[in-house]
Amino acid sequence: MNTQKLSLILRISLSTLILSTFSHISHADIEQISEESLTPDFSPIRSLKNLQSLKNLKARQETQTPFVQELNNALKVRTLFVETHDLPIVDIQLTFNAGSAQDETLGQGLFGTANMAAKLMLEGTDQYTAKQINNTFESLGAKVNVSAHRDMFIVRLRVLSEPEKLNAALNLLLHVIQKSNFNHSGLNLVISNTKLGQKQVQENPSRLMNIRFYRALYGQHPYAEPSVGTHASIRKISPELLQQFRNQLLVAQNSNIAITGDLSASQATEISNLIVQALPQGSAAQAIAEPTESNDFNISFIPHQSSQAYITMGHLGISRNHPDRVALEVANRIFGGSSFNSILSKELRVKRGLTYSASSMLTTTQVAGVFSLSYSTQQDKLMESIQVAHQSLANFITQPITQQQLNETKEGMLYAYPMTFSSNANINAQIAAIAFYGLPTDYLNTYQKKINSLSLNQLQSAIKKHLHADKLTIVIVANTLDQDELKRTLNQNLNPNTTQ
Repeated sequence: MNTQKLSLILRISLSTLILSTFSHISHADIEQISEESLTPDFSPIRSLKNLQSLKNLKARQETQTPFVQELNNALKVRTLFVETHDLPIVDIQLTFNAGSAQDETLGQGLFGTANMAAKLMLEGTDQYTAKQINNTFESLGAKVNVSAHRDMFIVRLRVLSEPEKLNAALNLLLHVIQKSNFNHSGLNLVISNTKLGQKQVQENPSRLMNIRFYRALYGQHPYAEPSVGTHASIRKISPELLQQFRNQLLVAQNSNIAITGDLSASQATEISNLIVQALPQGSAAQAIAEPTESNDFNISFIPHQSSQAYITMGHLGISRNHPDRVALEVANRIFGGSSFNSILSKELRVKRGLTYSASSMLTTTQVAGVFSLSYSTQQDKLMESIQVAHQSLANFITQPITQQQLNETKEGMLYAYPMTFSSNANINAQIAAIAFYGLPTDYLNTYQKKINSLSLNQLQSAIKKHLHADKLTIVIVANTLDQDELKRTLNQNLNPNTTQ
């Protein structure tokens, strides 16, 4: 190979390397890299000179959030809309205040009613079988999903924006919501599958721990029981009960609507009016009562023979629309919500090798949600790991956060924030939550501004106000547990100068 050809190959290879390395640089910056700079010349002075444009890169700016419009409809049902024409698709979500927290609206002990209604809604009406419903949606290029959660009963439709397909899919969906017959055969099948799933839960220590945790934390509150119900409760559910649930709770005045996609505001308003007029008007569900907070340690032990012990601890948190929510999300990310880089993970995993993974979570709902941490460890490391985890939480509450920790956490959250609305479906889910929890239409924009402006004093104040190391509900799945020793350990963490 001659020298000229070899030189050309080297220059092309180096050019490709530089362009791939600095692919995030603007087109103008790339043009400033002259042909001469692509010649293999590794002089430090020249390299620095050619990279001076990096100093002029703009600092990260606030992400442009979707513009959320509030639409008016005939029955004053809150409807939020985001117009986007990138794809010829429309996402529609109907969110009813009819999650499992409303299961006992129709009678005591009817846990699992909302979940059962969601699973059976597409299983047939008085006019169509489940197969006909499914085939019709498929022929229209539409996808439908129905689900029940603690707070919400959700019906989602994704369909092409072509009017004929959109109108046909929406009309069929509204027919299904109003006319599902919740037939006995489908109900028996779901009950059978639910019983099988509950049997598997008994063999899964992590899921068993989570169920016990919510029961211990919430007591008699509607959030206490699992959304799928229990062995005893699901046997009480009948087609007639599910129809009563639908007629009372899946109504216009107990709903919110979110629409995102290839529509104008006037078209979205027409859809909103069609939905609210097709549904029975009804009335809003009763507000959920606030749960009662524990004032001491509440320890639950589940005997389970395994090489691993499973631990979760936490307490009641805040509601979804609480003004300190952003500050606590930042705090949670610093403490245990950012994987291996969090304080909790460093203390348990990196420094001591007590677990492979440890994390904390902040769950916010209509009323007080949950702040919790969880992990698993070897049986012989159980007490040591609890001491370390609890001490880490106690120290986090009392010791100051550094400005560097705050800055790094805020940057990480803000850089990840665009993923919140990276697709039409994500956008629609976000605005549906905004509508359901009574948040302002500009919430997506103000959220990142609140993160940006959060100060150390605001963060520290929220931590001390809302996080508690002295009144934790703790659930442990292990071979054995000395609860007296555990209580001594926890109290010693809180009062290190006290001799016990």
